[in-house]
Amino acid sequence: MKKRNFTIAMGLLPLAAPHALAHGDAHKKPAAIKKEQKPWGIAGDARTVKRTIEIAMTDAMRFAPDRLTVRQGETVRLLIRNNGRMLHELVIGTQKELDEHAALMVKFPNMEHDEPYMAHVDPGKTGQIVWHFNRAGEFHFACLIAGHYQAGMVGRITVTPN
Repeated sequence: MKKRNFTIAMGLLPLAAPHALAHGDAHKKPAAIKKEQKPWGIAGDARTVKRTIEIAMTDAMRFAPDRLTVRQGETVRLLIRNNGRMLHELVIGTQKELDEHAALMVKFPNMEHDEPYMAHVDPGKTGQIVWHFNRAGEFHFACLIAGHYQAGMVGRITVTPN
């Protein structure tokens, strides 16, 4: 019976591996940024940034500012400052994707982030996201650390058409 349980556990291990790669202690950006088109844009090139927007995160579970407006086609550097004493993050996405990811974070709170539209920021530190907003619409950003999203740590990005 023990051998059977071990075999089952080893068979399930690959299913758990993707969850282990989305959040956690090692919140460093990968060496090569994966440029994948998302509904809210694509990873930007730092050399084409024309504007930097500073966003503060606090332990009151708020972003300041929590509303951003950018123009379609604009590449922006989001300079994210963690003014709190606990880890926070900023993740850009659609409302649906953020809701789904937040639900996963409740189940798997130690997942790591490694996507170019996500930034973990340690207390007292800064992080950044360089993003090319190539699609008009209304998008969102949030801190998806378990409990933070549920406490209202969210914001909105309006991308105006050219």
